[in-house]
Amino acid sequence: MTKAVLALALAASMLPAALIAQALPAGESLPPSLTLEQALDIARQTNPGLRQTLNDADLADWDVREAYSRFFPTASASAGVQWQGAGEQTFGSLTLGDLGFTDQPSYYLSNYRLGLTYTLDWATLRGPAQAKAGRRTTEAQIGAAEAGLVTQVTNAYLEVLRRQEALRVARLQLENSDFNLRLAQAQLAVGAVTGIDVGQAEVQVGRSRVQVLQAENGVETARLRLLQQLGQPISQVRDQPLELTTQFGLSEPTWDVESLEAQARQSNPTLRTRRASRESADIGMSVARSSYMPTLSLSTAWSGFTREASSTDFQVAQAQQQIAGSIAQCIATNDLYSRLANPLPPIDCSRFTFTDVQRQRIIAQNDQFPFGFQQSPLTVSLQLSIPIFQGLGRERNLAAARLQRDDLVEQVREQEIALEADIAIGLANARTAYESALIEESNRLLAEQQLRLARERYQLGEITFVDLVAAQTVLAQAEADRISAIFAYHDLVTSLEALVGTPLRQ
Repeated sequence: MTKAVLALALAASMLPAALIAQALPAGESLPPSLTLEQALDIARQTNPGLRQTLNDADLADWDVREAYSRFFPTASASAGVQWQGAGEQTFGSLTLGDLGFTDQPSYYLSNYRLGLTYTLDWATLRGPAQAKAGRRTTEAQIGAAEAGLVTQVTNAYLEVLRRQEALRVARLQLENSDFNLRLAQAQLAVGAVTGIDVGQAEVQVGRSRVQVLQAENGVETARLRLLQQLGQPISQVRDQPLELTTQFGLSEPTWDVESLEAQARQSNPTLRTRRASRESADIGMSVARSSYMPTLSLSTAWSGFTREASSTDFQVAQAQQQIAGSIAQCIATNDLYSRLANPLPPIDCSRFTFTDVQRQRIIAQNDQFPFGFQQSPLTVSLQLSIPIFQGLGRERNLAAARLQRDDLVEQVREQEIALEADIAIGLANARTAYESALIEESNRLLAEQQLRLARERYQLGEITFVDLVAAQTVLAQAEADRISAIFAYHDLVTSLEALVGTPLRQ
């Protein structure tokens, strides 16, 4: 049979083609007819597994932003309040009582601190490059996940068409069985056969009905699996009609191995992911060397505090004691001056007195809590740290990074070799499947001719009903083999597309 005739026969057995419609918007119901392109667009939007993988892109973007943020200083701010109860306080082996300070009141304290720290090292300098490499790896992994989803949806779409074609053949066999039953009944009416033929025909009709029932269940099962791949809730779309309208024609695989291999080296999702991981590992080796590099740190801080006594009696008493001590010192000095051979004029001790103004000043100075801060001295520090010996941890980490990079290099080479073998095998299998489909189509046409001839001979009484059933069985097997060969071809092309990383069918 020519290729043109085979293409026409396949088109007649498949559903008609439709124009590519727009993708299903999120939240809307499925369209009554669905092309493969629509199914893929819907799956990209709503498939839960792919959506989880897509979320990794946001985290990878934040990793890049975070890597750049390390070039800016870190800032910290803190504030607090504290209450200290009345009582003795110790300073080493002494107490305030030993120093003459008794009846200490309780205190209210508050403080604040604003600090800035800037650190620069080799890991910080290489951070953006490492984060970008990680983002490229994530993007490659997302591409691989999307490519895997495309393959899964395509296989599920093809499975529905396969089951629909099997249902068409089962119904055709039921029609043939019904025809054979009517033929046997007509032969019985003219006395050409016995009732045994009619009984056998009825059994054949029953078996055909069972096959139709099983084929209908297969179509529904495949449809639900397709909806599952599309990320659709089965409870909401179970009873919704769905017609698959993409036509899969049978065309000769004219691709050559060299062009497919060249395309796969550029587009194969797994190879792209491993290459991105290898590039990230190269930068990881550079980052691992940061433990040998010096670290520069610059820090400064602004701080303040308040301290307020619950009662100013203690402070007033201290001030009064100081005045009393000054008066006693003044009197002793005047007494000394009066004993000199040439007495000096006495000092006016009346100027040492504790006034109400001083009392008010003490009270006002004590009123600080919580916001009457006293500024602490500004501090600025610069530090350069050079690692000299830290055990063998640095050497071990660097060796681990180098080995990881070497492993990824081998994984890339392994994937390239596997692609060459898989593409060559896949293309050979696709060509074999194409030729097999041509032969199976010819076999089906021959089986149809044999069935027509068997019916004519049965009507003439040249063969038995068993021979007629055998001819129908041969046709049923030829139809099943033809469907299997056609869809085996499309399955192989789908696998080949997954290897190449780009569509091969129009």
